[in-house]
Amino acid sequence: MSLQREVHMKMLGKRDANQEKEAQTWIEAVLGQKFPPGVTYEDVLQDGQVLCSVMNKLKPGAIPKINETGGQFKMMENITNFQKAIQAFGVAKIDLFQTVDLWEKKDIAKVTSTIFALGRATYNHPEWTGPNLGPKPSAENKREFSDEVLQAGQAVIGLQAGSNKGASQAGSNLGAGRKIILGK
Repeated sequence: MSLQREVHMKMLGKRDANQEKEAQTWIEAVLGQKFPPGVTYEDVLQDGQVLCSVMNKLKPGAIPKINETGGQFKMMENITNFQKAIQAFGVAKIDLFQTVDLWEKKDIAKVTSTIFALGRATYNHPEWTGPNLGPKPSAENKREFSDEVLQAGQAVIGLQAGSNKGASQAGSNLGAGRKIILGK
């Protein structure tokens, strides 16, 4: 088997059909329209038009011009504009896929992961009242204690793990001892 085929099979193994279906359902809910029947998930997303439309629904005007015609460079420009817009929306750079991951269908799992990152970022935007995708990010829950409470806490013996009440492991023997036989 050639190296290229092995790499391709490994990439296919990274994909999760359930996650892709969940991402597709979220995109359809945001846009208010279904994907065309008979067209695969990656083919619908490939030219970046759907992704740009999603971003414009989440934040109107985020991508002012979506290229609908033109060569591959115009379509790849859609993907690049989407990446810039979601970064400005709050998606971390580390969560972004590379343009070729989608355009050349090299790593669709990473594209899906980026869509999930965008879905999580919607939780941080109260102006967005539509559907969210993925788990809600945790928020800081800072607590302030008075000096009196802190002093009282230092006097308490923590027994969360239980207490051994002076017991030790001295004398315990599990299994047979190690036998060293010299001279063989």
